[in-house]
Amino acid sequence: MFRCSRCGLCCRNIDKVPELKEFDAGNGVCIHLTEDNMCDIYSFRPDICNVDKMFEIRYKDFFTREEYERLNEEGCKSLQMNIK
Repeated sequence: MFRCSRCGLCCRNIDKVPELKEFDAGNGVCIHLTEDNMCDIYSFRPDICNVDKMFEIRYKDFFTREEYERLNEEGCKSLQMNIK
């Protein structure tokens, strides 16, 4: 299972995800990101924001679950490294 660190960086860089254009506050930050890095529509967030759901919908034929989760974790770490 993908382990989210709740750093909020993925939600602060949605301008890099065309599918999330309507959620961009104009500065790359999701309009649903709260001050404590939580999502105020978490229960019905877009599929692209749900790592597990996206695996089932789009990536299960291309990667094993372990590979997919590793790639997501690497993306997460890359965002964190570019900020620090």
